[in-house]
Order: sequence, then C-alpha cells, then structure tokens
Amino acid sequence: MNFLEEILDVKKQEVKNLKKKYKLNSFSSMEFFDSASLKLNSKNNKDKISLIGEVKKASPSKGIINNYFDHLKLAEEYFTASIDALSVLTDENFFMGSIRFLNDIAKIKTAPLLRKDFIIDEYQIYQSKAFGADIVLLISEILSKSQLTELTCAAKELGMDVLLEFHSAEQISKIDFSLNSLIGINNRNLESFQTDLETTIRLAAELPDNIFLVCESGISGPKDIKYILSASNVNAFLIGEFFMKDKSISNAIKILREAIQNES
Repeated sequence: MNFLEEILDVKKQEVKNLKKKYKLNSFSSMEFFDSASLKLNSKNNKDKISLIGEVKKASPSKGIINNYFDHLKLAEEYFTASIDALSVLTDENFFMGSIRFLNDIAKIKTAPLLRKDFIIDEYQIYQSKAFGADIVLLISEILSKSQLTELTCAAKELGMDVLLEFHSAEQISKIDFSLNSLIGINNRNLESFQTDLETTIRLAAELPDNIFLVCESGISGPKDIKYILSASNVNAFLIGEFFMKDKSISNAIKILREAIQNES
C-alpha cells in the first residue's frame, strides 16, 4: 500500500463517521450553507496573475511547518495583504488541519476560501459549504471520471467553484473542460511527495486555452515564479510553505507580487 492509498483508507472511514454524525439535509441549517460564495474571478480577470495563500500547519513530507501556528492570525495576515484566495487544510491525520479552521476563518474572510482535503463523497461537499468554503479541491488521481463529474455538479449546485487538480498526463482524459475550467497542476507527486516544477511546464502545454490554470506546490521563491511564468500560461499560484515559513506573510506576498510584475 502506497501513501496515497493509506490516506484514502482513512478518508473512507472519516466519511462513514461523518454520515453517522449528520444527515445530508442537516447541513442546510448551518451558518454558511445559504450564504453566497465568494469568487476567485477567474473568468473576468485572466490577465492578472493571482496568488492563493495557504493555512497549513504540517505536511507528511516536511512535518510541522509553522511552530507558531494560529490559523486565525495567519488568515488575518493574508487578508490584510489582499491575498486573492486562501486555501485551508482541513485534513487532521496527515496535515494537522481541521474543519474548524475553515469555519473560524470563514467568519472573517475577505477573499474566497478553498477547502483543501481529500474529497471523495458528496457529504464532504455539503460539509464544505456549511463550514464556509467557496471552492473545493477535487483530486483527479483519487476519483473516477464519473466521480469528478458528480462531485463537481454537487459543488456547483451549492454555489461553490471547484479546483480540479491533477499531476500526470494520464489524468487529462478524465477532465471535462466544459464543466471544469479552474484547473490545478500539482508539482508534487501524491505517491512519492517529491516536487518537480517541470510538471507544470510539461502539462500546461497539453491543456486547452480557455481555462484558468493554477500552479500548485514547490514554489520556494521569486525565481520559481519567474521560471514558471516564462515557460507557461499559468494564471495563479497556490503557495503554502513559502508563506508559512516566513515571519511576515505580507512581506512574502509583496516579494512574489514584485516578481510577477517584473515578469509581466
């Protein structure tokens, strides 16, 4: 069993527990279920390169990333620096996240929130909306083509967007680009957890032009930003560790935005 399979076994049990705790219609009475979702504005603002920050305490490959982790304080810093969107890790077992982090941050959000987890069931989609997510992550490597379609439609029916992520050319045939236009290329191999920026360069060339493309993982500074922008048509960067390790998130965002402007 590889590490991704281990994660999925845990997620299947989490979904079982979620279904024991909630009925599907019980999510509709929660605080954010009927609220309008914030949008990344991906269709109307493709000329702007967006930065998506991340609230991330730990990872399986790096261990604890931020020793002074305070999800609300970090979110406030991101919002003060006018981040374009914010990813919130909610996986507990492998990333030390929590669905509570998402719910707390939703109460102060000024930018769209992406729930980042291993979503495999409609219950998780409803839970995401109820706890304040505006966007949900779907990972093509762990879902069939029909599951991608079903879960995307479920999210859109609730007013949320979907970031559909993949990291290998074999997954492209699963994607209905008429349904999914917000696409993420993950530079991290989810089985080995190794990162390679060439993944974005290589796979971006195989995608249609009418999508909003997000480069995920492995960005360690301005040089990486400049390299990706010089060799691909990326519209946004989703960045976690670079921001989490910096003592000043606002300063880190400023540095990357200057790199983007210089490359534009």
